[in-house]
Amino acid sequence: MAVIIVEGVLFVALIAAGGALLYWVILYFTPAGVRLRQTRNRRRIERTASLTCAIHGPRTEDQLVRLASGEQVCPDCYKEIVDA
Repeated sequence: MAVIIVEGVLFVALIAAGGALLYWVILYFTPAGVRLRQTRNRRRIERTASLTCAIHGPRTEDQLVRLASGEQVCPDCYKEIVDA
């Protein structure tokens, strides 16, 4: 009985390793993989840019103030807007 369970576990591990190898090959050796990596990089850059205030510099996401419109503003800019 234990031999059958071990064989099943090894078969599942083989399928998972094959899937991981296929994913790696697609990601690094095909045009689709290049497109996926470029999209991931673009999203990371856009997220970093959205967290950077032009006046006060970079902020973390939990420091930003979300306005009623859904836009995020740096807390210093928000204080300047409210105090003005």
